[in-house]
Amino acid sequence: MDKGIENLISARKLLKASVEKSKSLGLSLEKFGPRLDEINQRLPSLEVAIRPIRAERDALSAVGGHINRAVVPAAAVLKVFDAIHGLEKSLSDPQYDLPGYLVEYLEDHKVADEWFISGLKKALSSLRELEAGEEKGRLDGGLLEIALNRLENEFRRLLTENSVPLPMSSPTLPGEQACIAPSPLPVAVIHKLQAILGRLAANKRLEKCISIYIEVRSSNVRASLQALNLDYLEISVSEFNDVASIEVYIAQWGKHLEFAVKHLFEAEYKLCNDVFERMGLDVWKSCFAKIAAQAGILAFLQFGKTVTESKKDPIKLLKLLDIFASLSKLRLDFNRLFGGAPCAEIQNLTRDLIKRVIEGACEIFWELLVQVELQRHTPPPSDCSIPRVVSFITDYCNKVLGDDYKPILTQVLVIERSWKHEKFQERILINELLNLVKAIELNLETWSKGYEDAVSSYLFLMNNHWHLYKYLKGTKLGGLLGDSWLREHEQYKEYYSTMYLRESWGKLPSLLSREGLILFSGGRATARNLVKQRLKSFNEAFDDMFKKQANWVIADKDLREKTRQAIIQTVVPVYRSYMQNYGPLVEQDQSASKYAKHTAQSLEKTFNSLFHPKPLKHGSFKVRHPSGKFNIGTVDQQQTPPTVK
Repeated sequence: MDKGIENLISARKLLKASVEKSKSLGLSLEKFGPRLDEINQRLPSLEVAIRPIRAERDALSAVGGHINRAVVPAAAVLKVFDAIHGLEKSLSDPQYDLPGYLVEYLEDHKVADEWFISGLKKALSSLRELEAGEEKGRLDGGLLEIALNRLENEFRRLLTENSVPLPMSSPTLPGEQACIAPSPLPVAVIHKLQAILGRLAANKRLEKCISIYIEVRSSNVRASLQALNLDYLEISVSEFNDVASIEVYIAQWGKHLEFAVKHLFEAEYKLCNDVFERMGLDVWKSCFAKIAAQAGILAFLQFGKTVTESKKDPIKLLKLLDIFASLSKLRLDFNRLFGGAPCAEIQNLTRDLIKRVIEGACEIFWELLVQVELQRHTPPPSDCSIPRVVSFITDYCNKVLGDDYKPILTQVLVIERSWKHEKFQERILINELLNLVKAIELNLETWSKGYEDAVSSYLFLMNNHWHLYKYLKGTKLGGLLGDSWLREHEQYKEYYSTMYLRESWGKLPSLLSREGLILFSGGRATARNLVKQRLKSFNEAFDDMFKKQANWVIADKDLREKTRQAIIQTVVPVYRSYMQNYGPLVEQDQSASKYAKHTAQSLEKTFNSLFHPKPLKHGSFKVRHPSGKFNIGTVDQQQTPPTVK
């Protein structure tokens, strides 16, 4: 009985131990269940990986030696790849078709089955498409894209750090020979840029490099030009009244354009060639064209066009000739720098500007005679001075005949005539200028008849004949007119000077007659009355003449002094003698100040105050033209003679 109980107890313990063991096994199975699922999911890929091993035994034995020999080089390749991956440097282009070679080898030696090789081919084809497309830079986790971006950044850095605005204390001065600026980048830097360009171009990033280059270099040229203060290039036609108001800008424009072309754009042209030479002619010339356009060459051409669109004015002719001379001087540079197809816009704007300049200059030149003739119908100057048209035409003709303008105007007229299929002869230019002078002479004759009194007319003619003589003598225009023509005007000046003095101040001495005063034949009282009457007449005549002539002008300093002295010598000695002899008769009278108003010194001072010129007015003349082509306005008077060059 006892033995049975012990067996039961042992069985219970065994069962209990078995239950505990089952529970533990259940827990273990529950714990390893997910791992089994994971292994189950990996089995297909493992099957694919070991499929090549399922090849025939003889084939596997044949490649065994190749595999053994490849293990060491493969390990070395992995080490190099790891180093490259760590450094994230750019990848080299494959020299050989390694993927194609491997596939062919696997097929020839039956190392893998057809299903595996087919999948491999599809994978390699997809890789090739990615490499050729936009996803190329994202291969190997973006390694190639990072490397290429760093090359672009280095390209920009090299350009930016070595692109320094050209220092300019002043632009090229007249008479100096403009030097061609050297390449603005060191040779070592250019070589680095070329190397980077080659690598980026191979990876289809050339356009980005060009964009960076244009941005940096055009900005550098603009910075160089800022020192010249080129704000005037943005001026519009509505912002100025006439060409004379921007004359100083036109002069600066020629110097600044020459400086920009010979120093800045020349250097950029050479640098584009140096950096992009291996990329081809079209590439670097297109790059230069965009730099030139963005840096400011178009603004220079637009300013010239703005001048051609301004109001027509005789002085505008000379300014247009200045513009033509500047463009002509740079013609060879323009043709060389901007002659290619990429610079078509610059070429078109330049041709249009030249056409506008030639047409505008010729139109003014041929119409100028009509403008002078129209002046004939305007009133003469009230101050008897030299009309602006007279001084302008004499100065203008001498400038046109000078060495600076005659060759330019001749060239312009030749081109204009060639467009009309006509021949130009130099005599045509000479005759047109001589006709202008003849028109001025007719104008003077007509204007002299417009004064209400002869004295004004005499002073006016004296002024203008002297101007024609003095300011044309020794000039090229004077040489064309001849010595006899010049002497004739000198004689006219002498004649009208004499007539002026005789009919005005020359009448005063006769008012101080001594008749009836010799030895006081009629008594002192009678003599006193005679002196009073004659001094009163003198004073009244003097005051009238002075009042009338106080605003009259003699422009030429020598003629002004000579005329004053002639008046003083005519009047003052007679007045001084008269007052010395007969002044005491009235000086003792209570009303002495009424008659003895002047002294010899005060008269002389008064005469020396006559004929002062008014402030100089600049510019040419303006007239009303029936067609409205020229500026509309009244005749303005030039108060002082111009400087004849």
